[in-house]
Amino acid sequence: MTAHRGSVTKAEHFHKLHDAGPAPLVLVNVWDAASARVVQEAGAAAIATSSSAVSWSLGYRDGDHVPWGLAMAALGRVVAATTLPVTADIETGYGRTDDELRATVHAVLDAGAVGINIEDSGAEPLTDINEQSRRIALIRATADDRAIPLFINARTDTYLSGQFNDAAHEETLRRADAYLTAGADGIFVPGVVDLHVLHQLSSRIPAPLNALAGVGAPSPLELHDAGVRRVSIGGNTAKAAYAKVARVATEILGDGNWAGLAGTRSHDQMDALFAEGPKYSL
Repeated sequence: MTAHRGSVTKAEHFHKLHDAGPAPLVLVNVWDAASARVVQEAGAAAIATSSSAVSWSLGYRDGDHVPWGLAMAALGRVVAATTLPVTADIETGYGRTDDELRATVHAVLDAGAVGINIEDSGAEPLTDINEQSRRIALIRATADDRAIPLFINARTDTYLSGQFNDAAHEETLRRADAYLTAGADGIFVPGVVDLHVLHQLSSRIPAPLNALAGVGAPSPLELHDAGVRRVSIGGNTAKAAYAKVARVATEILGDGNWAGLAGTRSHDQMDALFAEGPKYSL
């Protein structure tokens, strides 16, 4: 199996986007070709998929419920729609066996993506730290065999799970250390937007720290000042889009009010996004 031409260069560039600088890497997560192209047009430096958004768009609930083939096909369309580096949210790996996990990594690389999110949720309630570390090491070895420096963003749900409560901070550090030792490149800790907590975590985690943000969270620059190097918004992009659909539908089906359609893109503007077609043959 071979990677798309330029995958190594894109992967190296994606790594560099996490380096310390005047601002964090901000990822507005997408779920299909159109959302990827719109986010690129807005000035993004990279594209990230959202597993929840991909799942909803395909008719499944979040949490490892979307079929593997559909998830990988969606990723391929996202990569084909953009010239930017793409990182894929693969939930817990779309499979529990080693062979299934390897197949997912190969499919991600075959699609042309250069990064992944892999999470430790989905078990009771979190995957055992040693088992998750072993799985991350397997991902690292699989990507290394392809000679592609895949950026592994190891997500830990220590704060989201509710399992650790007051011990979440120390458990996060323990898992971060194990995951980085296993071959991860970055650590993603959703559920925390407190700047003091993020500063404490970033000062003790020797790798780029990813925070999940949304309404009510500090600004990207404030998060950056707390040591965060990567900010993503997950399924919030899709939730905002679908909320707009719901408002338009409610108004039109209710009193026939067309006001919700004001300010939308024209047909020509949407077509112009795809004037050159996909970047790769699918």
